Amino acid sequence: MKLEASVRYVRWRSPLRAAHATDVRTAPPPRPLVLVRLESADGAVGHGEAAPLADYDGVTLEQVSDALRAYEPVCATGAGLSHSELLANCAARAPLPQALAAIDLALWDLAGQRAGQPIWQLLGSQAPPIVELNAAIGAEDPGLAATRAREAVERGLGCIKVKVGVGDDVARVRAVRSAVGPGVRLRLDANGAWLLDQAIETLATLVEHDIELCEEPVHGVFGIAAVARALPYLTIAADETGADPTLFKARVCASVCLKISRCGGITGVLRDAVAARNAGYDVYLASTLDGPLGIAAALHVAAVVEPVRPCGLATLDRFVAPEVLPISGGRLAPPPGSGLGDRLAGWYDSL
Repeated sequence: MKLEASVRYVRWRSPLRAAHATDVRTAPPPRPLVLVRLESADGAVGHGEAAPLADYDGVTLEQVSDALRAYEPVCATGAGLSHSELLANCAARAPLPQALAAIDLALWDLAGQRAGQPIWQLLGSQAPPIVELNAAIGAEDPGLAATRAREAVERGLGCIKVKVGVGDDVARVRAVRSAVGPGVRLRLDANGAWLLDQAIETLATLVEHDIELCEEPVHGVFGIAAVARALPYLTIAADETGADPTLFKARVCASVCLKISRCGGITGVLRDAVAARNAGYDVYLASTLDGPLGIAAALHVAAVVEPVRPCGLATLDRFVAPEVLPISGGRLAPPPGSGLGDRLAGWYDSL
């Protein structure tokens, strides 16, 4: 198989301000995405995406590009290998989940194109999943955060996630709750910004605003467990800490947020969802500000994962780009067509 990778840059319409950003006062540069194209000897083509986000996961575009170059000879000689064998051989060259995700998505897309079926059907589902979404509100000043939360509810989204860990968290959360009213679920995401004592103290204050959950209040399995023990009345979810396999050895909090890029693709999400549920966690999905191939992959895998909470996949409208996955009533379904879906690869050519 022939592997081709090309870097695309998408401009921000509305950047998502978070505690992990290097400087929330300035406009971020365009978001890099890597479009991967796998062509088999018979001319069939599958597409995948690598979506490194250095401020979030510490993985750079250069690391992903190096890994994909290392995969080229593996793919070139991998015609007789199974999906899992090819992935394993790529991982042996460069065990980078964000790059492996691109190969995995392209292989799934290729399999769907050949079968004339969407991936959700290849996964054994009888019907396409319809995934409830949450909106994400950045670490904005309270007035702007409230306005954006109100707009999200008007678009049909019934769950709002507010970034915390930077600026005046209490005022921001209070303003958002006041703007959306009591019937909307409200969750927090600190991206691990707090120290342990700070997390416990701040969350104990914020729970009066009827918080559904808090993602990644601190980094690390030990810290997540300590926050969950200190605040048994508040649902704590692991996000970035999900990259640590020891999280799945025993349940230390209530929930785990899984992501296509961090898990290494559809195959990795399926693996980690099984491990998480075996340990006693509930599971939901989110993106790392992915392009439409990554979002579509999460929608397809939701057919099997069956997330129990609204998922953080309503992020494409943050980019200056054509709409290819329209949200309806606060929900999103996989796009029509075989594999990952029709017209998705063309989105990258429009950038």
